[in-house]
Amino acid sequence: MKDRLKNGIAWALLPQILVVKLLGSYPDFVEQYYSNGAYPVISKFFRFLLGWIPFSIGDIIYFVIICLSIGYLFYHRKYIKKHPKLFIRNIVMVLSVAYFTFHISWAFNYYRLPISNKLQLEETYTKDELVSFTKNLINKTNELHLTITNDSTLKVDFPYTKNEIFEKTISGYKNLGTTFPFLSYQKASIKKSVFSTVLSYMGYGGYLNPFTHESQVNGKLPNFRFPVVSGHEIGHQLGYSAENETNLIGYIVTINNKDVLFQYSGYAYALGYCLSNIKAVDKKLYSELIILVNAGILKNFQEVNDFWKSYENPMEPIFKSIYNTFLKANNQKEGIKSYSSVVGLFVTYHKKHPL
Repeated sequence: MKDRLKNGIAWALLPQILVVKLLGSYPDFVEQYYSNGAYPVISKFFRFLLGWIPFSIGDIIYFVIICLSIGYLFYHRKYIKKHPKLFIRNIVMVLSVAYFTFHISWAFNYYRLPISNKLQLEETYTKDELVSFTKNLINKTNELHLTITNDSTLKVDFPYTKNEIFEKTISGYKNLGTTFPFLSYQKASIKKSVFSTVLSYMGYGGYLNPFTHESQVNGKLPNFRFPVVSGHEIGHQLGYSAENETNLIGYIVTINNKDVLFQYSGYAYALGYCLSNIKAVDKKLYSELIILVNAGILKNFQEVNDFWKSYENPMEPIFKSIYNTFLKANNQKEGIKSYSSVVGLFVTYHKKHPL
């Protein structure tokens, strides 16, 4: 590639950033022409192309790119040392291409209208509404737990394989699509990540590959948490970028599944978030509520906590900090805290759809 072309591609990064920020100021435009226009076509094409392959093509591509990059740095280290400006130019050129591809393929969804518009949800809720909802959620989760175990002290064990959970999640989306057509899901592409152990050490439950449109789920996760995370990653695949929104989508599709174990997983998921939210602002109230939860449910919560503790490492906070910065740079002002802001969506959603 000639230097003039390389320079042009590198310099194109700046106007790209300006165009993205400009379009980000017009969420109605993005919603109509990208999120509901070009994006579904792009995503369905890649899901049709790669969804049938049982392993993650995206993970393999990432691995190859990392290996090639390390090899390039090693074998060209003398050239890089002699020509640092050209090396920086080449890096910026690669970033320019990646930035363009990232946004065309998926990332303009960061600037679409919030899902609360489509679900016609209120923007605010009170502490009393949260407490009332949490109490109802405790009753619902306890009820499902007893239906499954017949013993309030027993932990729920999921007898399914990870692939069976994928199949049930896809089936759940088919059912959900009749109620919420904008959440209908065809041409599935959801897989266990090749790098599930790495994801565990990084503290991630999964991710969507924005270039291959494969939903990747951490295959190490306990089955108790796996249904909601699977639903969450498909939510990203459907074009919803905000983490609180895909948390809501994962929750809705899981509680509306015909399988009672999925329903239990979904309600327990929301309960965990609500209790954590209350604990952060009123520990006395949290103590009063937690004793109402069946001991078996708390054992399932502990199962998840033990899983993440087993992978704790000094690098995890760094990975979380990097991801936090990434989210903030992509129109999610709360960064990683946006995951827990789903509590407000839980409360306002169930105002319209009572438990």
